[in-house]
Formats: sequence, structure tokens, C-alpha cells
Amino acid sequence: MDSGLRRNDGVGMEPPPAAGNITPEETMTDLPVFREFRVESAREGLVHLVFDMPDRSMNVFSNAAIHELGRFAAWLRDSDVAGVVIRSGKSAFCAGADLNELGVAYDMIMQSPRGERGRVAYDHFFPLSQALRALETSGKPVAAAINGLALGGGCEFALAAHYRVLTDSPRTALGLPESLVGLLPGAGGTQRLPRLVGVAAALPVLLEGKRLSPVEAMLAGVADIVVPVGEEVAAAERWLLSKPRPTQPWDEPDWHKGDEPAALRTVEQARQAVLAASGDRYPAPLAILDCIAGGFPRPMDEAIAWEMDVFSRLIQRPEPRNMIQTLFLGKLEFEKRAKAASLPTELDTIETAILGALRFEIETGKAAGLPLDVIDAAVQELGIGAAAARLHTALPVPGAAAGSLVAGGESAGLWFEGVLTDPVQALAARLLARSAAAVSPYADRLAAADQRVIDYALVASLGFPAYLGGPFALRRYLGGSIPG
Repeated sequence: MDSGLRRNDGVGMEPPPAAGNITPEETMTDLPVFREFRVESAREGLVHLVFDMPDRSMNVFSNAAIHELGRFAAWLRDSDVAGVVIRSGKSAFCAGADLNELGVAYDMIMQSPRGERGRVAYDHFFPLSQALRALETSGKPVAAAINGLALGGGCEFALAAHYRVLTDSPRTALGLPESLVGLLPGAGGTQRLPRLVGVAAALPVLLEGKRLSPVEAMLAGVADIVVPVGEEVAAAERWLLSKPRPTQPWDEPDWHKGDEPAALRTVEQARQAVLAASGDRYPAPLAILDCIAGGFPRPMDEAIAWEMDVFSRLIQRPEPRNMIQTLFLGKLEFEKRAKAASLPTELDTIETAILGALRFEIETGKAAGLPLDVIDAAVQELGIGAAAARLHTALPVPGAAAGSLVAGGESAGLWFEGVLTDPVQALAARLLARSAAAVSPYADRLAAADQRVIDYALVASLGFPAYLGGPFALRRYLGGSIPG
């Protein structure tokens, strides 16, 4: 007997009817060759699309996997398949994008002529959106059997299925954490999730990286059923063999978005809250809200194109690059090397040098008559409040004089570039300059991986702004020199 939780829709309550006499040979006719996925025949004309990347402990959406999924969706439309179960061959469903490949793509985009970058970004990243859209409009029912984490692109993969089965396990969760590394869900996540659960319920997932447990996902309307571990594939097959209508709710003729004006008011209220909390320092949350506001009123095909337009603009900014390098790659390297007791030997010295340089700038400001409330506000503006107590005890260390900060190559129009008349922002910019100057003596002798580890450590310990990536990343943005 199926002991799983379920929505009260009657699905799966009766034994499934037979799906005809389709043979495995007929089902698999003209199947493309895959490497990142494999396709297995199942009972009564069903197939399993198994995400199982070779030589990887975790599935991620690499370029190869994305294009294979597109080929599968194209094949599915013309096949004799009765339905598809999507499942993983790993201990988790899918962890999202291949962030190493994302860094390579960023470099490719930024090396293109400025006027072509949006098109280059759009053409590079849109294939996953297209593949997922082709999957959900293939005319064949698709059920996702999810055991373990389904994050980022993995969650978007699940959202493109017509039916989602989650295991009742503490290891299983759905989430869209892209904003935490300066990005937005660019494969339909900002469009499908609000349509499934409503804009207000979607915002914590999209803006804050909240993960939904299996029960939370079912109560919200993202999951259709929660079953014990090991029963997820059978539950998905039962639904497929019940001959369901293979259409997403938003593609039905009578689809409506509920109270659209109220939803858009919710978006604007969230926008004001983001601006009040951090201004435009972190552009990803604002871009996510742009995606919802511009995409929610549109049909899905237009909505995902709009989402990719916004994504293509965001990916050109330095903040996502910095946050991926520091908060993801740097964090992973830091944790690995901390366990091996092999952190860069210069880490403590550099942290002390930065604290001393910041203290020197603050003491210089005090001597020039700068009010204490301006100094405190600049420390908070910069985000280094976590280090405030240590600043008061640090030994002031003179360094290069701090002038205006301007990008050494291309300017992204960051807040500190140009002439600053506000005394709080002016001091915050000088503190940034001191930080970048303090790491300059180490820049030429430390490997890039060491710099990334130290940048992460300083973001974590001092509160250095993550959107700038850390003092080494800031120094590179400034062209390797700190103006005096």
C-alpha cells in the first residue's frame, strides 16, 4: 500500500491502466547517443531519463548536459513513449549549474565587443530554457522522481516536469539559491515558481535562497506527492500510467494568474525592501524582481525570453563573477585546505595588515575632524561591522594614500567610482582603497587559488563586501594599482 503523502487530487489512488503493447524496441527507436544522461526502457512504454554524469559525484548542468537534454526533448516529441520518469543516478538529484564553466562563459562574454555581449550571453545560456520548455511541451507526460537535493538548475529541471515526487528524507530539498552567488535562476525558475505557488510564497526561495523541505514543497504546491525513500520511481510511474494530461497549468487555455495587480504590488514592496537593506550593491535580487514583474503577465514562451534578457544583462556585471569566485569556489577551497591544515601562511598577516590599514584611515579621518557618526556609518556602509571591535584595537599601519577609485579596465559603474560628495560614501571608498593597497605587496607572489582563499576568509571574518569579491579581487578590478 502506498503510504506517501499526496495532494488531494485522487492521482495514484487506483492501479494504473495498461498503456498498450509498446515494446522496448519501439520505444527506443532513433534514440540519440547520450553521455551525461542515459535512457532506460521501463514498463508499458515508459522510459527513465537518468541524469548520471560520468566521473562526477554530483550532477550539474554542464554545457554537454544541457545540449543532451535538448536532444532528448526533441526526440521525445516524435517518439512512441507513453511517459518519462526523470531521476538521478547519484545520491542527489542535481546541484545546479557547473560554476567552473560559468566562469569560462563570463570571460568569453566580456572578451566580446561591448555591443555584442548581450547576444553572446543570451545565445550561450538560453539552450537550457529551451530544452526545459521543449520537455514540458513535448506532448508526453513527464514526472520527476526526486531523492536528495534539487537546487538551482536542478530545481528548474523539476519544475519543468508535469508531476513531482519527493522522498520523505532530510536530504531532499528544492531550492533556487542563485541570488546567493549574485545570479538569478535563468532557466525559467523566476517564471514557473511564482505561477505554481504565487509570488509572495516564491520570493523567499528566489531572493533569500530558502530551501523547501519535501512537506513544505507539497504544501506550497511544488511537490505533488511525498513518499518514503525507494518508492519515488514507482509513484512517478503510477501517475504516468494513469494517462494524465501532459500539459502545464500555465499552458492550459483557461490559465489565469490570479490577482495580477496584487502580485505586482508584492514585487514592488519587495523591491523597496531590498533597496532599503542594501541599495543596489547586490544587483541579483533586483534583477529577479525585474524578471517576475516583466515575465509574470506574459505567456510562458515570452516570459522565459524576458527572463533570459534580464539574465544576459546581469551576467555581464562583475558582482556575480566576484561572488561565484569568492562565496562558492573560494569557500570550497578554504574548507578543503582548512581540513588539511594547508591554508596560505600569509592569511593572518594579510588580515592584520588590512585591519591596520583601515584603522589608519579611520584615525586620519578623526584627526581631520570627521564626526564619529560619519565614521560609524561608513563602516556599516562598507559592511565591515563584524570587524568594528577589532578595528579599535588594531595597530594603525600607514599605506598608500587613498584617492578616487576607478576601474583599471572597463568600468561597471560601481558606487565608489568617480567623485563622491557624501562624506560617508567618501570614507567608505577610502577604506576600500586601503584594503586593496594592503594586499598589493602579496599580489605578485601568491597564486590565484591562494588569493581566492584569502578573499573568502576576509569576506567571512571581516565582512568585506562579497559583491566586490575581496581585497585581491577589488585590486584586480582597479587594474592592479591603487590611485593616490
